Amino acid sequence: MKFSVFQVSRQGGRQINEDRMGYCYTNGSGLFLLADGMGGHPEGEVAAQLALQTVAAMYQKEAKPELPDIRGFFSTAVMAAHRRILRYAIDRGLSDTPRTTFVAAVVQGNVAHWVHCGDSRLYFVRDGELLARTRDHSYLEQQHGDPSVTIPAMAEANRNVLFTCLGSPAKPVFDIAGPVPLQQGDKMLLCSDGLWGSLDDTDIVFHLGQKPVSVATPELVELALAKAGAGSDNVTVVAMEWETPNAFEETRGNVSTHQMDDEVFASTVQAGLGEADDGDLDDAAIERSIAEINAAIRRTASRKY
Repeated sequence: MKFSVFQVSRQGGRQINEDRMGYCYTNGSGLFLLADGMGGHPEGEVAAQLALQTVAAMYQKEAKPELPDIRGFFSTAVMAAHRRILRYAIDRGLSDTPRTTFVAAVVQGNVAHWVHCGDSRLYFVRDGELLARTRDHSYLEQQHGDPSVTIPAMAEANRNVLFTCLGSPAKPVFDIAGPVPLQQGDKMLLCSDGLWGSLDDTDIVFHLGQKPVSVATPELVELALAKAGAGSDNVTVVAMEWETPNAFEETRGNVSTHQMDDEVFASTVQAGLGEADDGDLDDAAIERSIAEINAAIRRTASRKY
């Protein structure tokens, strides 16, 4: 397996950077991840970090050296990340939960799969054309082209509001796509809304289609920051370009797993599930956690009014 990868995160005009990104790989599989901690809730950066750590730890456990069931892995890992964030809030007695969007992709066996929750996006570009893009879990995106999707009155004023994320007391909604066969030069870009909120899809696809990811990725980030100005959101991107053996060159940012042993695992993410959480909370424990969080939110609201 051979690919080129480039990742970058910029704080922009925000006080802190709540975005997190990274990638992991074995000799037969690669995982690329990005999470965007949500403002308006406590410790968004913690939610993003917990999501990445949990999914990376489960990947390390299951990719031996390939994932036996990628879709099953996504479903289990996303829910484990969600539960880990809930456990964090409960253990610390938070009156509200940290929350984050999430997007991840797995490349394995010359095909790609991906999963997303919220509005962190994945762009799949081939020969300078957009082959696929995730659809945000916002009322505006879900309604686009589908008149049967109605927008609740409470969300009509701001149709870009998300209706799901990781860490919310409600069970998260997430979409899984793939398998998509990979060809030489295919590119996948995972990004937070700090990038696509400032740039059109055509801008992103154009830059990604014309240049290697090591050049296109930092250029896109700088362009988004410049366009957004002083009030720019955090801008975070991790991009991968698929390589075939004949086209591969040993340069910075290029990864070849050909000589890796089956038991070797490499990662830019500090993988871990935490001392008290192995990702296997049962349904009863989840429901108790959600009930405690909702009760805390109600108590806080009653004190305010």
